[in-house]
Amino acid sequence: MRVDGREIPVTGSLLQPLVRRTSDILRVFIALILLAAVIAGSLITRSEWEALETSVSDIVGILPPELSDTVYLLYGVAILALPFAILIQLIVGRHWRLLAGYAAAALVAGVALSFTGSGLAAPQWHLDVSAQLNTFLSQFLDDPRWIAMLAAVLTVSGPWLPKRWRRLWWALLLLFAPIHLVVSSIVPARSMLGLAVGYLVGAIIVLAVGTPALEVPLVSAVEALERLGHRVTAFRVIAPAGSGPLILGASRDGQPELVVELYGKNQRSRGVIRQVSRWLAFRSSESVPAHASLARAVEHRALMGIAVADLDLAASKPMAVTTLDRGWEMFVRPFSRGTSLHALISDQARPHDSLLEKVWGALVDLHARQIAHGDLRASEIRIDDGRALFDGFTHAELGASEAQIQSDTAQLLLTTASLFGVEPAVKAALAARGRDRVLAASGRLTRSAMPARLRKPIPDSSALLGTIRDEVTRQTDIEKITPEQVTRFTRNQIIQLVLLIGLVYVAYPFISQVPTFVTELRSANWWWALAGLLVSALTYVGAAAALWACAFELVRYRYLLIMQIANTFAATSTPAGVGGLALSVRFLQKNGLGAVRATAAVALQQTVQVVTHVALLILFSVAAGRDADLSHFVPRGTLLYLIVGIALGAIGTFMFIPKARRWLRTEVRPQLTEVLGSLAQLARSPGRFLLIVLGSVGTTLGAALALWASVEAFGGGTTFVTVTIVTMIGGTLASAAPTPGGVGAVEAALIGGLTAFGLPVGVAVPSVLLYRVLTCWLPVFCGWPTLRWLQRNDMV
Repeated sequence: MRVDGREIPVTGSLLQPLVRRTSDILRVFIALILLAAVIAGSLITRSEWEALETSVSDIVGILPPELSDTVYLLYGVAILALPFAILIQLIVGRHWRLLAGYAAAALVAGVALSFTGSGLAAPQWHLDVSAQLNTFLSQFLDDPRWIAMLAAVLTVSGPWLPKRWRRLWWALLLLFAPIHLVVSSIVPARSMLGLAVGYLVGAIIVLAVGTPALEVPLVSAVEALERLGHRVTAFRVIAPAGSGPLILGASRDGQPELVVELYGKNQRSRGVIRQVSRWLAFRSSESVPAHASLARAVEHRALMGIAVADLDLAASKPMAVTTLDRGWEMFVRPFSRGTSLHALISDQARPHDSLLEKVWGALVDLHARQIAHGDLRASEIRIDDGRALFDGFTHAELGASEAQIQSDTAQLLLTTASLFGVEPAVKAALAARGRDRVLAASGRLTRSAMPARLRKPIPDSSALLGTIRDEVTRQTDIEKITPEQVTRFTRNQIIQLVLLIGLVYVAYPFISQVPTFVTELRSANWWWALAGLLVSALTYVGAAAALWACAFELVRYRYLLIMQIANTFAATSTPAGVGGLALSVRFLQKNGLGAVRATAAVALQQTVQVVTHVALLILFSVAAGRDADLSHFVPRGTLLYLIVGIALGAIGTFMFIPKARRWLRTEVRPQLTEVLGSLAQLARSPGRFLLIVLGSVGTTLGAALALWASVEAFGGGTTFVTVTIVTMIGGTLASAAPTPGGVGAVEAALIGGLTAFGLPVGVAVPSVLLYRVLTCWLPVFCGWPTLRWLQRNDMV
């Protein structure tokens, strides 16, 4: 590199990795979204689009024909000359490397829109069209290929051209929509497609070719350093530009090197994305104020470095912050004093406890001035002549809140525990910060509260966080540390919200039948409906009794009964009711049962429930006699073959795949052994076995009685035995449905079953809908607050 007649060597690569060009990547994503929106709008609302264009054109098309032709001609000449004007500007600016990208953008954009159903169609552009100029120009102005070419070449060359010309030419290109409207024509939808395609092609080429923002302004940096009195003789790359700045070592005549950090537009765009994501994900007290620009962010870091240096706690003090060419920012400082804590501990056979005390003492001094560091990695803590100093300050804050101070304490706990050991780190923290502050900070020893930049350098950081919490509880003699919620929404809240939205979505077809259902309710017998509601409570009583007996009566029955109400929401909002099973296992674990024992208890209940269900089905089928035609419920041969094929495929998978066999041996076999052991104990305890069976019977017959009461509410017309068969067979077939709670499948199976046994459709449909309201929808709305209550009381 040559500056003012001097040759300044540069050692290392200044190129930024392609995956780190955030601004260019964002441009491609925006172009993809624009293209998808244009295509979707054209396909979904094509007729409405054209009608809107015509109506708007009729409103704004106020120019007389003569003036309209004049405007059309002037704009056509401008739009025809635009690519040549851009080409001339590139040649004048001597951007020779960009000419290939310019030509590629025009060619790819034009060819992309030349494909039709019959193949590649060449543009029909001719210079000898007619004597009228507007006819000659219309072949370019109304062709989407020309619009796409203009958008592509302007996107590619725009970053290299002066801002004033770039904005003028984009405004000229985008004027084609209002120009068409003003001259009493319509905006062709295909021209909008050409604009979107051209912008996407140009964005992809810019990502591959690069922009001026990627060129490091080293000449400008040298000139700025000379104005500050530092004559640079050489540069060496310490860290290439990536997620952070480009870090250079600047050599000076006879003086120590300087650290020069250069921030470009890609760092700024990544910073904005990170700030926005943190603002969306974390509470306002956990996210630092967003910086308005890259310059403000660099200035903030420099000011925080000066503030900490004045306390004699900084490893280096900023020397200069200045703006360079093309929007780059330069941050200059001397090399940091001392040795990083990580390197120092690695060189020692056994770390000294006095060193740990000095690190915590330095943090106490920092917090005493209401300064939070925010990035207490081992690489940002340095030791110089027995003193602990801090480096970094990108995430530091002056006038820190209590939440930020607690985060600092939690971060240093994690860092020191990974280097010195968990017990010494917690002991030093308690001695320096006190019991109350350490307990408050320990709630932030979670993955969500701990930044990824701290967790990544530490092996198995998640397990270490749990170990630190356990050690804090041991040394402070408390039972448990409640994790601090730093995010706006917990993971469980997000999952529940998604499930609730999915539940409403799959239930939408039945919501449309609500008016008809409400009309039928006017003629319903409300006493039977009330009886159905009361009878449906048997299912909760029976399920709670069966699970209580399966759990060896170690959990209070009334809590299990409350959990069954919450279980209605968990089971209904997940396919095949897996959420209900998971909630039951979690509840038993929270109430003292081990993971294997809790899972075995739930599995035992489900096993007895299935056996009881099948036994009742056989019993009621025999009781129904020959008049009950069950062929309606027998699957077709194709479906049976499919089920058998899937079963054989699953068996083959577990036989020939080692990982699948290992999963059976390590995960399924212990659970199965526990269930068989529980069944053996049940054989020696007939009272408990009878209670489980009665609970399972109550669950099945309670649902059947609720459906029978619903049928009677609309006039009846069938027997309880028939309704029981329909309930059991229909529920069994619908349990395999992929929809949450079997919504849609349960209704269809029950309505089909009742009508197959001769019940009129006018009675079957409202009866099933009333049954689902009593046994599904009302319990769901009660189950949500019940589940929230269990969560607040740490019972699930």
